[in-house]
Amino acid sequence: MSNLIVEKKNFRSGDLQHIKTIYINNYPIVYLLYNDNRKMAYIGQTVHAKRRMKEHLNNPGRSLYEQTLLIGHQQFNQSATFNIETNLINYFIADNKYKLQNVSQTATKQMHNYYQKHYYNEELFQDVWDKLIEEEIVTDSLEQLRNKDIFKLSPYKELSEQQLEIKMEILDFCRENMKKTGKHIFLVEGDAGTGKSVLLSSLFNTIQDYAHESSSPLADSDNYLLVNHGEMIKTYQSIAYSLPNLKKKNFMKPTPFINQMDKLSKKADIVLVDEAHLLLSKDDAYNNFKYDNQLEEIIKRSRIIILIFDSKQVLKLKSYWNKSMLDRILKPYRYKSFQLTDQFRMQARPEITDWIDQFVQKRLLPLPASDNYYEVKVFADSQQFKNAIQQKNKTHGLSRVISTFDYLHKKDGDIYMVDEAGVHMPWNITKHNATWAEQEHTIHEAGSTYTVQGFDLNYAGVVLGPSVQYDANKDELRIDPSEYKDTEAFRSRNDFSAQELEHRKEEIILNSINILMKRGIRGLYIYAADEQLRQRLLELKEEDNR
Repeated sequence: MSNLIVEKKNFRSGDLQHIKTIYINNYPIVYLLYNDNRKMAYIGQTVHAKRRMKEHLNNPGRSLYEQTLLIGHQQFNQSATFNIETNLINYFIADNKYKLQNVSQTATKQMHNYYQKHYYNEELFQDVWDKLIEEEIVTDSLEQLRNKDIFKLSPYKELSEQQLEIKMEILDFCRENMKKTGKHIFLVEGDAGTGKSVLLSSLFNTIQDYAHESSSPLADSDNYLLVNHGEMIKTYQSIAYSLPNLKKKNFMKPTPFINQMDKLSKKADIVLVDEAHLLLSKDDAYNNFKYDNQLEEIIKRSRIIILIFDSKQVLKLKSYWNKSMLDRILKPYRYKSFQLTDQFRMQARPEITDWIDQFVQKRLLPLPASDNYYEVKVFADSQQFKNAIQQKNKTHGLSRVISTFDYLHKKDGDIYMVDEAGVHMPWNITKHNATWAEQEHTIHEAGSTYTVQGFDLNYAGVVLGPSVQYDANKDELRIDPSEYKDTEAFRSRNDFSAQELEHRKEEIILNSINILMKRGIRGLYIYAADEQLRQRLLELKEEDNR
């Protein structure tokens, strides 16, 4: 930290005229304007500190600030200060202490390398953060904040070239079609971990910033982000606290959105739908949805619709989707589509992701070897399995046991157990406002597909319950839907034949396994409740070691 050059000033003209150090006044710097009492802040970077501070002082919108922290370094360059500025915004959003005034200057920025990026991005940024802790501006460590879902879904995360390409294409699509009649639909597809929700978070924030810009074609537009996922709604609404043009009211579940549009007799301008594969594809009295299909009803009440879709994450018959069903609904409209392919969550070799893809097609292959980036491990003993996840949680944080929905669970306040004779952990408890995995006590619980879908873990400890069995004759998985205890998942529908219904049930269970197995950034630990499957997985591990 001794190499950092830091000047703390009152945010007043007289004080800011006396910037002492050349490496602050005439070099690239990052800075923070803040009001600790009102919990408001602005993060920036500049190469002309005095001029930039004068501009801020003359801006009525910045008048509420009381102090500024100017941070320089002899080795700063503008790539580094842009990088540090973006990092600070992401971590301040995760810290959720200050309401930021920043808008989407980073709308067109993408991941790129520059000389000594690792040094600036990791080592020097750690010094900057330590200085903010010393000044009592922030409290949590970078490691604590990195494990928060609002950090991972921050609208200011740097986008890959592919993500940026699709973001700019969608923004152009919105601008071009805002004043046109008819329906305008853009479909984005991608497997688990391909950065769909990060893209959508960044996109919606920029759209909302443009909606507040009088010169933009999107000015004064009425826009919404919908997701049929309670845990994800919590995360998006937490992000909304930190940014000026995001409001909680613009993040909704589909049915309340449909009902609100009807009540107000209006149509939304732009509607983004995250996890569109969770939309209901039949009426559902339990969720107060009286129509046939949520997607059709959203389209009716919107001008421009952006859909994020993955048919391999469908978990319920009442929200059953496949590509042909989606194509049928979109066929009457002219729409554009894009496929996300890059894997961002799992730090795993292609052989590992391919092994999981084969597994969820019921094929059992020798387990791929672990490496320094990603670990795959199967367990014969349930206690060793739990201990291993708890140890990873101590060293890396955010490591949890999660399970297929093969165990009884009711929403009656009682505690229900996963694998009572083996793993024996209470599960699927979602009483709190915070995301399930971010609550410390959940290291002693098991989560379900519904508590982790769309989110990251560092290590995922997956319990394969009794519905996931081993067929010795075929040397493959056997799926037994009669063992699956998610009563909502299989609520009957009369538009499937009996044979088709059984196939759909199996598909849903395999989808749930795919979701669970692709949660871990650093590793996947597996414990199978079915003894024969457990033994076969151990044999496959031994085959790989020969």
